[in-house]
Amino acid sequence: MTATYTFDVFCSLDGYGAAGGDWTGYWGKQGPELLDHRLAVYGEEQRMVFGAHTYRAFAQMLAESTEESDVRAPWVTRMRNLPTTVVSTTLEGPLDWPDATLVSGDAVDVVARLKEESEVPLRSHGSLSLNRALMAAGLVDRLQVTLFPVITGRTGSDPIFRGAADFDLELLENRTLDGHIQELVYRPVLH
Repeated sequence: MTATYTFDVFCSLDGYGAAGGDWTGYWGKQGPELLDHRLAVYGEEQRMVFGAHTYRAFAQMLAESTEESDVRAPWVTRMRNLPTTVVSTTLEGPLDWPDATLVSGDAVDVVARLKEESEVPLRSHGSLSLNRALMAAGLVDRLQVTLFPVITGRTGSDPIFRGAADFDLELLENRTLDGHIQELVYRPVLH
């Protein structure tokens, strides 16, 4: 049986995964529905998959955060405690992550093997270049986009699909959280 792989990403309306300037985490738009939903999603048994850049960013954000910060939301704590595979040709272990396995090699090969061997679903939050490569290889089963009601044209960073292949998207699920955040789950198919 092949494990399902979900590419889970936060996004501004104009396609950025983050922003500089005076924007805060979640672009300041999070509410209790979003946070409860994320905790439920990450409460399910699954294995996380990160690339080196995302692993470093998460590890640094968590190390520099306080208990009261958005970075320490319960769903993030849960994510950090899930079994995790970090795919990298540059990192060296041990990793500062409770249940992480560092795997060197081509991400497409590593994830193809994980999909065949894993008894639980696979999920990646962020890891943009890794997931663009996995989508192009047909390894992403579900694209979960949480769309925040902001446009970050001047301050946006991390364009999510810059340089990606062309895809047709089949809508599988959608929901509105906190009255203004859209979660859209698609099945991507190369166009």
